[in-house]
Amino acid sequence: MAIEANGKTFETDEEGYLTNLGEWEPAVAEEMAKEDDLELTDEHWEIINFLREYYEEYQIAPAVRVLTKAVGKRLGKEKGNSKYLYALFPYGPGKQACRFAGLPKPTGCI
Repeated sequence: MAIEANGKTFETDEEGYLTNLGEWEPAVAEEMAKEDDLELTDEHWEIINFLREYYEEYQIAPAVRVLTKAVGKRLGKEKGNSKYLYALFPYGPGKQACRFAGLPKPTGCI
């Protein structure tokens, strides 16, 4: 499978995650969001960028519980809760947000 963004082709696995994490660019997230009928806002980008920084530091895509807790610590309680994150990423903040961020599927996600 593949996704087209910025005139380039990005290979994805059968679930839509990038196979080469180093190829990620913001246009990939925009294209994936379009496919999911979402328009990325500043709030989405705040979480996407947070996930990319988290991955860079820990070399793991966080599961929802860990993500919620980490977001709460860094961005405040009003953003560090499941309700807020699911409102932004209705298909699952762990899975969908990590996919948009060009990260692998979080451990423990089905």
